Parts: sequence; C-alpha cells; structure tokens
Amino acid sequence: MIVQIYAATSVADALKMVDLGVDQVGFVAGDYGEVHAELTFTAAREIVAALRGKAVSSALTMSTDIAEIQRMIEAVQPDIVHISSDTDAVGVEAMRKLKESLPNGISLMKALHVDGAESIATALAFAEVSDILLLDTKVKGFPGVGATGVTHDWNISREIVRQVEGRAKVILAGGLTPENVGEAIQIAQPWGVDSNTGTNIVGDPVVKDMAQVAAFVQQAKQTIKAK
Repeated sequence: MIVQIYAATSVADALKMVDLGVDQVGFVAGDYGEVHAELTFTAAREIVAALRGKAVSSALTMSTDIAEIQRMIEAVQPDIVHISSDTDAVGVEAMRKLKESLPNGISLMKALHVDGAESIATALAFAEVSDILLLDTKVKGFPGVGATGVTHDWNISREIVRQVEGRAKVILAGGLTPENVGEAIQIAQPWGVDSNTGTNIVGDPVVKDMAQVAAFVQQAKQTIKAK
C-alpha cells in the first residue's frame, strides 16, 4: 500500500516523513496565496532534490493555467504533478495537453471530488489523461479539491477503482486518519492512501504531527486488502 502525505514545508519535514515510511511526499508548489503551506518554486525544488532516490515527490499546484503549470514543472522537476483544481477549471482536454507535454519520468495526478454515482463517469474520463486519480472531497468555500478533512462514500471510490483498473492508479484521500484508514482501504481497495489534515497537529492547518504520520503509515501498511 502506497502512503502519500501532504504537505511538507521543509526539507527536514520531508526527510522525517521518509524515515517514518512515507512513499510519496507531497507539497504545494507555488505561492499564490490560495491555500496553506504554499512554497516558492525554489523551496519546492529543494525538497525534490532531497527526496531523490529516497521517496517520490508530488508537487500540488493550484494554478489553472497550463503555461504556468508547465513553468512550475520546469522549475521544480517533481516526480508527480498534482492538479488540485476543479474539473471544470482544468478539464480533460487541458489534462491531455499537459500530459503530452510532460518530460519523461513525470506522472500526472488529478484530484477528483467523489459525490454520488456521477463521479464514476468523471473518473473514467480523467483516467484516460491521468496516470493517477486522487479521490478526494470538495467542500464549498475551499479552493480546488481536497484538504478539507472530510470523508466521502468509500463504496463509490471502490467502484471507481474497479472501473479504472488498468487505466490509472487510484489514491484514496479525504479525511483519512490513523483511526479510519484501515477501514477505508478494506472498502475502497485503492493503490494508495493520502493524508493531509488528518496527520496535522490538531488545530494547525500546516504543521505535521509526526506521531500521527507514523501511526497512519503503520495502519495503512498493515491493512491487508481483500482479495
């Protein structure tokens, strides 16, 4: 089970996550003033360099401009580009254009809001232009998709996992904590799981609680997916 944790804000935090068994370390690349934990491209690139050979780096961008996203990719050079904007802001054709322009070795991940059976059709469309789908939760008033600390219907996520198999990998996100990640894995059967707010210090939107990160990794790694 792949474990992805957001959001690293320093090289030290990123390397600590690796020591705790995190497979993919995420961070927010671009200081646009939209979300917590934003980093300059230079700071993000330092994390990427520190992770090279140790873990996978995942750069989340809030930008909806393809040229700006490409500028971030060139400057930061992450392993994964995480498109966190709404599906109507960066749609299938924009994702296709972006994917075709990616340098070799860089994967494209799209965050999708899971809300009802209609989410399955959306996931199928984006699976054609993404390497990874991040199934997350959108809440009104929050920019983009994710980082809300809210769960969604894992049974719908399970159906998405089943239908996109062989097209895109699936990471389950949205309100996952050390307490619920095991159940979430058993129900949704994802390739990986993601935590952001669920492994932060309580009441702090940025600072990671490394004890919670360790517990999340342990619970995720020890859960056996159903056959």
